[in-house]
Amino acid sequence: FEGKKIVPLEFLKAVLPNPGSLAEGYTGKTCIGTYVTGMKDGQEKTIFIYNNTDHAETNKEVGAQAVSYTTGVPAMIGASLMLQGKWMEPGVWNMEQFDPDEFMERLNKYGLPWQVQECNKPFEK
Repeated sequence: FEGKKIVPLEFLKAVLPNPGSLAEGYTGKTCIGTYVTGMKDGQEKTIFIYNNTDHAETNKEVGAQAVSYTTGVPAMIGASLMLQGKWMEPGVWNMEQFDPDEFMERLNKYGLPWQVQECNKPFEK
């Protein structure tokens, strides 16, 4: 940058605002979710599973915006499941390959409650 060698992460840290400084004054909610389509009882079924997190409430509780919270909590849960050996297998695995039940239970426990909405027809791409 400007003729100087840079370390990309350090450069970003220098030019971007501190994420913690962005939380105050944020309003609204996040909506993080996914459509899931599959077979149940011989019928195709589609659901939308999602979480809404309020920016102002999150800032009041932990001094961060909801985006930071919804990024950090799942990572913490996944790390704890790995450290407990529940999500630890030889080789390289994606978290989606592990049993989701305890992960989903812990989302509720650690402040990211989720809801399920049944859809009338499969999600169209």
